[in-house]
Amino acid sequence: MLFLPLSAAVGASLGWASGIVLAQDPARRLGAFEFTRVQLLACAAILCAGCSVLGLWPTIAWQHWPAFAASILIGIILGNLAMIECLRLGGPRRTEVLLALKAPLVAGMAFLAFGETLSVLDLLGASLVLTGVLMAILQGSDPQSDSDRLTGTQVKVVLLGLLAAGFQGFGFLVMKPAMQAGTDPIAASAIRLSGAAFAISLVALWPSPVFRSTTEMSPGLLFRTILPGFIGYGLSSTLLLFAYAHLDAGIAAILGSLSPLLVLPVIWLKEGHRPKALAFLGAGVTIIGAAVIVLAG
Repeated sequence: MLFLPLSAAVGASLGWASGIVLAQDPARRLGAFEFTRVQLLACAAILCAGCSVLGLWPTIAWQHWPAFAASILIGIILGNLAMIECLRLGGPRRTEVLLALKAPLVAGMAFLAFGETLSVLDLLGASLVLTGVLMAILQGSDPQSDSDRLTGTQVKVVLLGLLAAGFQGFGFLVMKPAMQAGTDPIAASAIRLSGAAFAISLVALWPSPVFRSTTEMSPGLLFRTILPGFIGYGLSSTLLLFAYAHLDAGIAAILGSLSPLLVLPVIWLKEGHRPKALAFLGAGVTIIGAAVIVLAG
């Protein structure tokens, strides 16, 4: 039944759209490295506890350990460091626009790695989704809002966003064989986060100011750091891994890349900035594209 994996991919998009808006302020205060380190440690602990309670550890297909290692290093550590730095410098709208490129990048990698090809209807739906997303984001919000404030150069923001999209897309794609071998999505997320938390904690031992935050951690700041991490790492990543296990990687990536569109109403609710008319037109095009993909499946 394709309804569940399709819904999971869209749910992942909604989770990331909410999480990235919530993450912007604590990320700017703590810096990309410290923000990522705290999130990984907290979310890994939460998911490991959940796996222990639910008895999910035996589902892990350990023969695919190289895929876990590659997903941890490239998908989580490098991908999320690039994404958080892009978020800090460019804001959530620009970051999500660039992360939307994850879909075509994953589709290309899936073709090369697994020989997956998209049907004509799939390609039509994918084109409509990406067109709608770009319409909604590029002209869809107030560039003067606090969330859209640019604090870095456009070139640096674009480069970081492209790196984040490619790294994160690879990190999910490389896990597809392990998921198809029966690994539970929650267990897979727990392993990925635990490995990344361990690796980034080792790096943090290096006595360099690059890995230190100038902002003192408070209970409130800690909560606002962990919450978007749990939404993104815990809920959204698990949902998308489930979608990758049951859908073509390109389709899962496309429906998992709707967060650039969904972030607009989240910003509207948070700051009161109503999206422009083109945003609603883009939303309509995106919905039509998603419906074509569902019908093609």
